[in-house]
Amino acid sequence: MNKEIVTQFQEIAGTEQVLIQEPMKNHTTFRIGGPAACFVRPQDAGQVERILHICRENEVPWFILGNGSNLLVSDRGFDGVIIQIYRNMSRIQVSGHHMTVQAGALLSAVAKQALREGLSGLEFASGIPGTVGGAVVMNAGAYGGEMKDVVESVTVLDEEGAVRKLAREELQMGYRTSLVKKKGYTVLEAVLKLNDGDPAAISARMEELKEQRVSKQPLEYPSAGSTFKRPEGYFAGKLIMDSGLRGFRVGGAQISEKHCGFVINTGDATAEDVVRLIRQVQDIVYEKFHVKLEPEVRFLGIF
Repeated sequence: MNKEIVTQFQEIAGTEQVLIQEPMKNHTTFRIGGPAACFVRPQDAGQVERILHICRENEVPWFILGNGSNLLVSDRGFDGVIIQIYRNMSRIQVSGHHMTVQAGALLSAVAKQALREGLSGLEFASGIPGTVGGAVVMNAGAYGGEMKDVVESVTVLDEEGAVRKLAREELQMGYRTSLVKKKGYTVLEAVLKLNDGDPAAISARMEELKEQRVSKQPLEYPSAGSTFKRPEGYFAGKLIMDSGLRGFRVGGAQISEKHCGFVINTGDATAEDVVRLIRQVQDIVYEKFHVKLEPEVRFLGIF
């Protein structure tokens, strides 16, 4: 990484917020990934804007990272700039039925704040490990709820670096996709609209969903959540199970015995292990059922 560019990042975000050759296994829930050439943690929207401007001006590859909960990074790492919008940008403000949330706030934290305020509608997200920014990009969902149900507007940086505010109707939020994803916009902030609710009922629903997750998902292992998108008319996990692949493994990567929709890191998995496993599962499921499984996990780097 060009030293002059690194110095500019340090001047913008602070020396302690700029890391060189940072292992990405430390920043993904898979606990897998080689080093990022440069890892920057901006502290506000203005810093994000300036850092992205430098990347574009110098034609440096860049990637926006939240909590790294839906990401597989190559063993060779990423020869560019990782811009992490996370704890430094996680402010939550509440006004009536509206929550204005910075992109780096964890969904679990936002759901807990909604509970404290007696606001209902975000219970489904209480166990999703990602940030609000990532959730908007992917239109994250669980247990019958999706981000499109609660998002009123989103503030983004567009491909030209201009700040834009997009209303719900403009976001084109569909199954694990959105205009933000298609255009490569960077989420800065979202406004969520919730409903009045009984705190006891909200808490009970969150606890019920927590129990479902603990009993059915392999939370004791590093993973990136559901590995495959849900094929129309099917469930990925059932197709994998019915293909006889429960517990199937390649190196340190394994199809969870608890939930076949999850690929887990048993302790020493490499990104190559995971990719080989995914490809073999895709081939076997297609051969047996003529259904093509599409990964939900995002891939970063050279594979």
